[in-house]
Amino acid sequence: MTDEQEQLIQIRNEIDAIDIQIQDLIGQRASCAQKVADIKTQGGQVATVFYRPEREAQVLRAVKARNTSLLPDEEMAKLFREIMSACLALEQPISVAYLGPEGSYTHASVIKQFGSSAHPVAVSTIEDVFSIVEKGGVNYGIVPVENSSEGIVKSTQDALLKTSLKVSGEVDLAIHHCLLSKSVSVETLKKIVAHPQALGQCEQWIKNNLPWVEVESVSSNALAAKQAQADPTLAAIASEQAAQLYELTILESNIEDQADNTTKFWVLGKEAVPPSGEDKTAMILSMRNSAGALLDILSCFSLRDINMTRIISRPSTDKTWDYLFFIDVLGHQEEENVKQALQEVALKTTFFKLLGSFPVSPL
Repeated sequence: MTDEQEQLIQIRNEIDAIDIQIQDLIGQRASCAQKVADIKTQGGQVATVFYRPEREAQVLRAVKARNTSLLPDEEMAKLFREIMSACLALEQPISVAYLGPEGSYTHASVIKQFGSSAHPVAVSTIEDVFSIVEKGGVNYGIVPVENSSEGIVKSTQDALLKTSLKVSGEVDLAIHHCLLSKSVSVETLKKIVAHPQALGQCEQWIKNNLPWVEVESVSSNALAAKQAQADPTLAAIASEQAAQLYELTILESNIEDQADNTTKFWVLGKEAVPPSGEDKTAMILSMRNSAGALLDILSCFSLRDINMTRIISRPSTDKTWDYLFFIDVLGHQEEENVKQALQEVALKTTFFKLLGSFPVSPL
């Protein structure tokens, strides 16, 4: 046996011994999770909350902060995300509604936020996500809020205005589009189908590379992949995951016009989320149409050194030339300076709706 072979055997034995330790520790963690479930369900409590977004965010931030391994912080956090997901499933399997069918980007955001042990539930529209969570059919929902290149998702904004649900988390997902088809050649394609946002994100690429094809919007990219599965003259814009699920050929990868293309998703639930230490607060508001009205509102935050991370305006459906503002700020609504600012804003607006406070995403 050569020295190299002996060294490899020694290292592999070390790996086996480490794996045994890791497995034993994961088992111990699972036992602790079961004890948590037992404590929470004592006395036959029906409405016990098992998923704690603020606690999970704190754990994942701690994982990244203490990481000194060769693995990047994000990869280490992803490993712990899966361990936490499996342990949470011992307490209570978490069901999460998303815009289906399977293989959509929203489906990918469910896995990123809740891990592989969650139970994704596909629904037909964004409005259906809100509805099924409100009716108690699932524990949570995830909806797209905004894309870095195409802007807001209007149907999500419309539903946020009406819902009683609270925003309890955020997910930023890098979006890399692929051109998928049963065909193996772009020359045979007659039509491209995709969600309107995806078509907008790939508009220039389509014009430059497939100027002859017809373009048609559908309700989701995963649905587009299903259609392409049945017709080789169609191509879908969707993810690599969709290509595997629907047995399609990836004709081109990374066809988005902007390389840093990212979509923000929000988690929707019924419970308010306690502070995690690094939080955001989201709201919708409207104000009287007068000089300095918006500045007056924003000063409620700036004078208290509260950073605003997002402001989007859209026309109100109630009155011509009135506008609604969707605003996110750093901080939790229970923090005293944020609480004071929100109280002052509510007094100065003609419409004010607090959507919730939630942890800044650690992933």
